[in-house]
Amino acid sequence: MDIEQKQEEIIDHFVKQASSLEGSALGSLVVEATSHPSLFAFSEILAVPNVLQLEGTETSVNLDVLRLFSQGTWSDYKSDASRLPQLVPDQVLKLKQLTVLTLAETNKVLPYDQLMQELDVINVRELEDFLINECMYAGIVRGKLDQLRKCFEVQFAAGRDPRPGQLGSMIHTLSNWLDTSNNLLISIQEKMKWADTMTELAKEHKKEVEDRVEEVKKSSSHKVSLIQFYFLYCFSK
Repeated sequence: MDIEQKQEEIIDHFVKQASSLEGSALGSLVVEATSHPSLFAFSEILAVPNVLQLEGTETSVNLDVLRLFSQGTWSDYKSDASRLPQLVPDQVLKLKQLTVLTLAETNKVLPYDQLMQELDVINVRELEDFLINECMYAGIVRGKLDQLRKCFEVQFAAGRDPRPGQLGSMIHTLSNWLDTSNNLLISIQEKMKWADTMTELAKEHKKEVEDRVEEVKKSSSHKVSLIQFYFLYCFSK
């Protein structure tokens, strides 16, 4: 089962749970969801009416935690740690994994120095272990560790929840891709039409050549017959 299908089932589970809880009872669900080893998208849970109703209440911090895991990074948490609850180890791991996904969105070559700073990792060995064991083995990224250049070359990264304003950019990118695809399709169709035309011309030319050859054969045969007749006539005298 791939990561997307896994997430769909897990998300459905937490959405149903969130729909049946209210207020402070949602706190434990938020911790469970943001600690789950196979869940990396939270927008559907955030859209549950019971969760949205936490806004402006005494337990609104649970809504803030969900938003952090939906769109934020480890650095975002550190800058706002005094207001947010202390994360459990599984939440810390999850937020650091999500941080790697965010970095991979904009750059497919991630320097070790940048990763160590963003993840609070103290040495290269610890960083590489994290990328291999917690990211690549988890299936959220694929890539190559380049120890010589001290960077991580990203080949694939799972997507995160879209951030405000990002959806418009995604639509614009997809629209440009669609226009390019349509233009490419038109170009391919024109080339196919040209190829068909050239094939027909080639067939016509081949037919003309074959007809001409037959004419030459017939003409040559007729000339040979006349020559033979001439020699027979001469020898008969």
